Amino acid sequence: MLTTVADLLAAAEEGSYTVGAYNVTESSMLRAVVEVAEECRAPAIIAAAVNEFEFAEPEFYAYARARLERSPVPLALHLDHGHSFGDCMRAIRAGFTGVMIDGSLLPYEENVALTRKVVEAAHEVGVSVEGEIGTIGAKTSEADDGVEGIHYTDPDDVEDFVSRTGVDALAIAIGTAHGQYPAGYEPHLKLDLISEIRSRTRVPLVLHGGSNNPDEEIEQACRLGLRKVNISSDFKVAYYRAVGAYLDATGDFYPAKVLPHGMDEVKRVVRRKMELFGCMGRA
Repeated sequence: MLTTVADLLAAAEEGSYTVGAYNVTESSMLRAVVEVAEECRAPAIIAAAVNEFEFAEPEFYAYARARLERSPVPLALHLDHGHSFGDCMRAIRAGFTGVMIDGSLLPYEENVALTRKVVEAAHEVGVSVEGEIGTIGAKTSEADDGVEGIHYTDPDDVEDFVSRTGVDALAIAIGTAHGQYPAGYEPHLKLDLISEIRSRTRVPLVLHGGSNNPDEEIEQACRLGLRKVNISSDFKVAYYRAVGAYLDATGDFYPAKVLPHGMDEVKRVVRRKMELFGCMGRA
């Protein structure tokens, strides 16, 4: 069933678990994520960054919305890292039930004003809004919306930002980065920030850059109170490696034979994430 991000995260807050948001751009990955959510009876969020939304075009996400509507488990369709009011409005017109407005690179007061503007418009039509304070790093070209340096979320800003914007969820920066970490790079996560921020607000907290981090670290972060974790690189890398290995081994380019190998890997990765998030059986 199609629902809003706010409703999914409210249930996660009540049940003390975390919901994964999985960025997909084409139908076989979409099918894999939705099917494993159904198999595991787990809520999930189908997400698209702005560049993915533009590449796949609104018509693809109309198909995605229709698939989510007929699912027996609660699912949401969410825009990841909208950079402008227009980005968010295009996603809402395409049927998304949640949008993220990322004003984190703006001066603080401009971020507040932009986020509040999106919240006011989105709430008029029942769409959830995620905001961000602090900045997430970028380690690969996949993330054109990040920065090389990470600016940790200041807990002192949290209450003010949430109260003045009315966001339904808040993305925080604790040291993760978008994309796959290069060899030898070790992220320095400040997990204590989660507890500190949780003490300042009850709005659901979101972690971006959730791929390529140690399982035990992500599991601990979820236990500390994260309610949404974004995953993209982990399952995409697994998908393309499996497809490439099959093509190399067989030379068979028939999609109905090739793509299921990638889908199986997506399911394997997403199932593992759902175990870490504690959301299996929570649909």
